[in-house]
Amino acid sequence: MIDAHHHIWRQTDLPWLLGVERPRIFGEYAAIRRDYLVEEFLSEIDSTGINKSVYIQANWAPNWAADEAAWVQATADRTGWPHAIVAFADVTVADVRPALDKLARVSLVRGIRHQLHWHENPLYRFASRPDLCTDPKVMSNIARLADYGFSFDLQVFASQMEGAAGLARGCPDVTFVLQHAGMLEDTSPEGRAAWKEGMKLLASCPNIATKLSAFGTFIHRNDPAFIADMVATTVRLFGANRCMFGSNFPIERLWTTYGELLSAFLEAASGLSKKARSAIFNDTAARLYRL
Repeated sequence: MIDAHHHIWRQTDLPWLLGVERPRIFGEYAAIRRDYLVEEFLSEIDSTGINKSVYIQANWAPNWAADEAAWVQATADRTGWPHAIVAFADVTVADVRPALDKLARVSLVRGIRHQLHWHENPLYRFASRPDLCTDPKVMSNIARLADYGFSFDLQVFASQMEGAAGLARGCPDVTFVLQHAGMLEDTSPEGRAAWKEGMKLLASCPNIATKLSAFGTFIHRNDPAFIADMVATTVRLFGANRCMFGSNFPIERLWTTYGELLSAFLEAASGLSKKARSAIFNDTAARLYRL
């Protein structure tokens, strides 16, 4: 099995883990304001069946993006983990190619993540404004990823999904990987309906796949019933061959163990066919991140 979404870090490299603890999208996080190195990640996945993983950029200072990728590559060279890197590049600049040229020299880099999610609630807000998906400069830069064989890890809320679908259609040669199944944060009937309509739009774009990950972000717990509902709905919309499991560790470590989290996802997928389960837990990530 492949974990398609996790982090490792040295605390000193991450500005958001230094200084005074501030409210975050995932609540209090004192327990992870420390080093989380690959050796600890490997101890978490021991005996779980996970045998490959994808590192996702962890918000080093933006001008350190190449250093982040190089450090993770050096970690992989030393330990054999992770097996692919999704690095950071600022897609709001005039021309992203100089940054991509640097990242292309790092052998494990498979894609880019620049978090575009914006929310009316400041605690959930990351992007500078809500409409980056429809910015022509952003679209032009993301379209450049195709020249490097890089994918784009897409992170948006339901209110941004229409624009995100337009972005994907405008970059047909780029593979988009939707983060956390669209980050359902409003579980009211109205919120779920808006999320589902947005997910239908995204699923209609053949170049968008999605991660089944981070379902504890807004509820701050490992909830097998919620995970089962999210997996069932997302797989129904995208098909298993466009879905992949990710742990989002060590963020999810704030409320659960790796074994408990993985067990909830395995149970959620237990009613699917063997082929579908293989897609979710291995094949989709292996194909899209070229593992």
